Amino acid sequence: MPAAEVPVSVELVRRLLDEQHPDLAGLPVEVLANGWDNLVCRLGEEYLVRLPRRALAGELVTHEQRWLPELSDRLPLPVPAPVRVGQPTDQYPWSWSVVPFFPGRIAARSEPDDPWSAAAALGGFLAALHVPAPSEAPVNAFRGIPLAGRAEGVLSGLAHVDPADRATAQQVWETASAMPDWDGPPVWLRADLHPANILVDRGRISAVIDFGDIMSGDPAADLSVAWMLFTAEQRAAFRQAYGSADDATWERARGWALALSLVFLTHSADNPLMLGIGERAFRAVLE
Repeated sequence: MPAAEVPVSVELVRRLLDEQHPDLAGLPVEVLANGWDNLVCRLGEEYLVRLPRRALAGELVTHEQRWLPELSDRLPLPVPAPVRVGQPTDQYPWSWSVVPFFPGRIAARSEPDDPWSAAAALGGFLAALHVPAPSEAPVNAFRGIPLAGRAEGVLSGLAHVDPADRATAQQVWETASAMPDWDGPPVWLRADLHPANILVDRGRISAVIDFGDIMSGDPAADLSVAWMLFTAEQRAAFRQAYGSADDATWERARGWALALSLVFLTHSADNPLMLGIGERAFRAVLE
């Protein structure tokens, strides 16, 4: 995990709240996660504080602040649109957010009770999200792009998989890469959608979280989540609920699932959770 570029702590969160949102400053603060990009603290019963720990994350949090309030009202699942925005100070260089706390556990640790219903819910969520994005929407050099842009990483990753699987995976990649590129308008993407960014509460998908990578591009990048969570039959329910994935888009989504599974498999030696997501997706792609 990258080192924090500035010191972040509960004490810093308390100071920033006291200076900028004093009506929240008396609430208890407790570290919930200290990840690659953000320190996430529980703030009382209703909120979380997301405090970037790297400059890259500082840029991503501004994307959430700018776009999630516009998108959240038309999405069928809750998303963490900021309820308060924090400003940089002399002691802390980036914007930060107070967002709603959603109950539940990530889908990577707590699978839905009814995966067919979950597949329909997630497919419907992405159908609502994937509308044309404005020209000023963020873009990303690695997500939502033509699959050709991922070829080098995929071929490198394939060199490290079991030789018994390599030929099948290579064929999946070649089939996906041969599909026509997305020729529609760039649509809104969650862009880093996987089971660790989906919440399950009381057995049902309850929220989609962590939108720092929100951007525009090819919807196939998001549809790849179907191979990370669902069986072939359940993926059919997901695709039906989504409603607008033609065969070329669906094959590109499978190619994205392969590409992302290889990333998780080759870069998660210190992260068993993401390694498990990669293993499951890779096996599903090869079915």
